[in-house]
Amino acid sequence: MMGKGRLEAFSDGVIAVVITIMVLELKVPHEATLAAFDSVLPVLLGYVLSFVYVGIYWNNHHHLFQAVHAISGGILWLNLHLLFWLSLLPFVTAWMGESGVATVPVAAYGIVLLMCAVSYALLEHGLVRMGRANAALARAIGADRKGRLSLIAYACGIALGLLHAWLGVAVYVAVAVAWFMPDPRIERRVGKTGREGP
Repeated sequence: MMGKGRLEAFSDGVIAVVITIMVLELKVPHEATLAAFDSVLPVLLGYVLSFVYVGIYWNNHHHLFQAVHAISGGILWLNLHLLFWLSLLPFVTAWMGESGVATVPVAAYGIVLLMCAVSYALLEHGLVRMGRANAALARAIGADRKGRLSLIAYACGIALGLLHAWLGVAVYVAVAVAWFMPDPRIERRVGKTGREGP
């Protein structure tokens, strides 16, 4: 078993780079008019949504590892799997925004969100399977109904996005709102010091 410090530091660094890449995709309007601003509005809205999603993953990743006392080589790969899908968010965010929120880019955006959620669930599952070292996490997560419902919601968002782009976006926004606050299951079990709660 290994310490978790380097994994957390590396993850923080990758997530910071993802946010930096996304903000660099924003282009300033060339004219000081509302009409010029309208042309960049879809890109700006896509950035805001993706920034919220990256923030949610960073926040919950931090809480997740506060309940973890040991990791393994397999966990390092599962964490890299999550970071891979998060690193694709700038690409699909830019595509969705610059397309004017068209159906195929919105569906592609949903696929990346779905895979981020799948990879996060696999990471959780891998940590729980380590047994007693991460027993507090296993008790906190339980059946993870919210996580499973989110996967279903993303799949619905992808399908709806292919029918009407803004319906898909509405589903993605709804899932983001549901996850906006840090996972209370873990906060109840783990205090600020990272020790198991009562």
